[in-house]
Amino acid sequence: MHLLSVGRLTGKVRTLTEELVEKKKTLSAEAEEHKAKRNELNAQASQFAKERNELNMATRQYVEEAQKNKDLRDQANRDVQSLKEKRNELNDKANALHIEVEALRGTQGGAAAPSPAAPHEKRPSAREILRQIDQLEEKQQTEPMSKEKENEIVDKIKQLKIDLKDQEVEHEQNKEVRSRLIEAREYRKQASAIHAEVTEKAELAQKHHDLMVECYRKADKSREGADVKHKQFVETQEAADVEHKKFIECQKQLRDYEKVINGMRTKQKKVKTVKENKSARKEAESIFNAFKSGEKLTTEDLLKLQRSKLI
Repeated sequence: MHLLSVGRLTGKVRTLTEELVEKKKTLSAEAEEHKAKRNELNAQASQFAKERNELNMATRQYVEEAQKNKDLRDQANRDVQSLKEKRNELNDKANALHIEVEALRGTQGGAAAPSPAAPHEKRPSAREILRQIDQLEEKQQTEPMSKEKENEIVDKIKQLKIDLKDQEVEHEQNKEVRSRLIEAREYRKQASAIHAEVTEKAELAQKHHDLMVECYRKADKSREGADVKHKQFVETQEAADVEHKKFIECQKQLRDYEKVINGMRTKQKKVKTVKENKSARKEAESIFNAFKSGEKLTTEDLLKLQRSKLI
């Protein structure tokens, strides 16, 4: 190969190698960008996963708390039912005694005289008054109402109990009637105490019901939040996977570039060696021709001739 051709080839190889090195630098920078973006997205995905897990844990806690309040509410309602049965049994016994009282009054001279203030007004019997009290107490416990309405019912119950007491005072003149009224009064006293427990348990059941509903509301809200965080986690993780794939592809291309560049540099070295060898041989031939012409050679000339294998 002519030295000029070798020189041109060396220049082309060098230029191509430099272009590949520049492209490799650009690709390496792109790979680092994908790597940094991937790491950033992975960090965001981890944060979304952490927040999602915290919300899921909160949801479980709210549901557990709601279940506890549900159990307490149901227990309070069972207590209300049990206490109502006991209260009703006592009221039934009191009512039965009042029926006996009315029967005794009928056999011993009829009903008590009407009040002077209302000579033509028929007063309700003790049994009727008790029935009205029972109805009002049941309404107070079971129907939703304003505080004003509840106070109105409580006042009516108090007045009915006063009316009942007045009748009992009138009837207590008869010994048999009096004994039955005392017994009926004791039953009503016990029923009244149980009624207070019924009211207390009913309020407790309502309290735990409200707490249960609030816990379920919070659970729904945190569950919705967890769903949002999970969606963000999935989307961010998928974006991170895309960046990772791009980074891996860049790495693969960088390895290919490295192989090509190394091959070009090896070829460049070989071309340079060929160029140097041809130049050295040309110089050695010139020295050898001078030697044949009778010129004296220096030690360095002899070494060059020896390296070129001309002597």
